[in-house]
Amino acid sequence: MNTNKIYLESLGCTKNLIDAEMMLGLLQDYGYNVTDRIEEATIAVINTCGFIESAKEESISRILAAARHKQTTLSKLIVTGCLSERYHQELLNEMPEIDGMVGTGRFEEIAQVVENVMKEQRELRIGQIDQPYQEKLRRVRTSANHLAYLKIAEGCNHHCTYCIIPKLRGPLRSRRIEAVIQEASDLAAEGVKELILIAQDTTSYGIDLYHQPSLTRLLEELERIKGIRWIRIMYCYPERIDMKLLDTIHKSQKICAYLDIPIQHSEDRILKRMNRQTTRKKLIHTISMIREKIPGIVLRTTLIVGFPGETEEEFVSLKSFVEEMAFDKLGVFTYSQEEDTPAATMQEQVDEDTKKRRQQEIMQLQQSVSRRIQRNKIGSRLSVFVEEKLDSSDSNYHYAGRTTGDAPEIDGLVYFDAPHELETGTFVPVVITDALEYDLMGVMIDEAEPGK
Repeated sequence: MNTNKIYLESLGCTKNLIDAEMMLGLLQDYGYNVTDRIEEATIAVINTCGFIESAKEESISRILAAARHKQTTLSKLIVTGCLSERYHQELLNEMPEIDGMVGTGRFEEIAQVVENVMKEQRELRIGQIDQPYQEKLRRVRTSANHLAYLKIAEGCNHHCTYCIIPKLRGPLRSRRIEAVIQEASDLAAEGVKELILIAQDTTSYGIDLYHQPSLTRLLEELERIKGIRWIRIMYCYPERIDMKLLDTIHKSQKICAYLDIPIQHSEDRILKRMNRQTTRKKLIHTISMIREKIPGIVLRTTLIVGFPGETEEEFVSLKSFVEEMAFDKLGVFTYSQEEDTPAATMQEQVDEDTKKRRQQEIMQLQQSVSRRIQRNKIGSRLSVFVEEKLDSSDSNYHYAGRTTGDAPEIDGLVYFDAPHELETGTFVPVVITDALEYDLMGVMIDEAEPGK
C-alpha cells in the first residue's frame, strides 16, 4: 500500500462527481489511501467545473485554498476536470503551485499522473474528449448509501450558443444498455433504492448507438431490477419528450412522476439566438401534453435571463410564461458571457445589474407560485424517503426526507415527526400539515407504507 494519502474534492455537477468517483476507484486500485481531510493528505486532487463564471470562480478559490496547504503537509496539487480542459495553459502559467493537470477526456490516467508528479515531473494531459465511455472503471460512491447517480451518456451534440460543454465534454457518447443495466444491478445489490439518471441530455440517449432515442427502452430494463424503488430522470430536452416516454413513466411503479426540463427561455427570438430547437408554442404544447398524460407530475426547469439582446418586453413575456406554466421547481441563472461561444460576441450584451434584477424578479415570482403549489399539498398523504435524522425530543423523533417530487440537493425537503426511530433509506407515509415556499412539514403515520 502506498503511504501517500490523497484528498479529492469535486466541484460542479453530478456528472463531474461521477468522474471524481471513478478517479477515486483508480487511485485505490493503485494502492493509494484516500482521506476526506486535506490536512491529512500529501496529494490533493481538485476536480473542477468551468461551465459559467461563478463555477470558474469557485474552482479557482478551491485550488488556491488547497495550494495553501503546500506550506504544511501537502506535497503535490493536481487539478482535473472542466477548468483543466479549458484553461490548462493559463493555470499552469499563473499558478506554479499546480503540479499536474488532467482534462475531462483523460481522467482515467489520474494514477499515472500522480506517480509522475511524485517524481517531480509536471504533468499535463488534456484532449481525447471524444473517446468512448470507460465502462470498466470502478466507482467509489460518495453520495448517500441509499441513492446513486447513474450516468447514461457523456458529451452533447447540441450547440447552444451560450454553452461551452461540447468543447469540454465532446460529442454524445451513449453507454450500451447492457453496461448501464449491469451497473444499476450492482448498485441495487449494494442497497441503493433510488437511481438518478443523468447525462448532458438524457432524452438523446442511444441516438449514436442505436440510431434512435432509446431512453424508453433503457427505462423498461431498469424497472425490472429488484431492490430499486425510485428511478428519477434529469436533464430532459423538451423537444425529445414524446408520448412513448410519457406512457412509460405513467405505467411505471418505479419511475418518479418528475421531469427536469431545462428550457432556458420562452421567447422565440431569444430561443433562436440561443440555438434552442423549440418555440414558445411548442413548449406550451409539450408541457400541456405532459400534464395531461401524467396528472400531478412534478416539473422542474431552469432559465437564463439577460441573454444578449433580451429586451425588457421579452423579459416581461418570460415572467408571464413562468406564471402561466406554474412550474413546481424553477431555477434562474444570469447569462454568463463565456469566451469561445457564439453568444459571447453577440451585440447588445446586457449589463450585470439588469441581469441580477431580472433574476431576482423571476425568483420572487416563482416563490409565490411555489408557495401556492406547496400549500395545496397540506392534508395529503405522501410516501417519504427518509434522508436524515435531525434530533429527538420527548417521545418524538425528527427527520428530513424527500418525496418523488424532490431531487436531492436541488429541491425541497419534508420535515416530519416520527413516533419511533427510523433508518435512513427507508420509505414511510407522512401526512403534510404545513408548507413553506419550498419545503413541507408533516407527521408520519405509524402504519404500513402505501405504494407509489
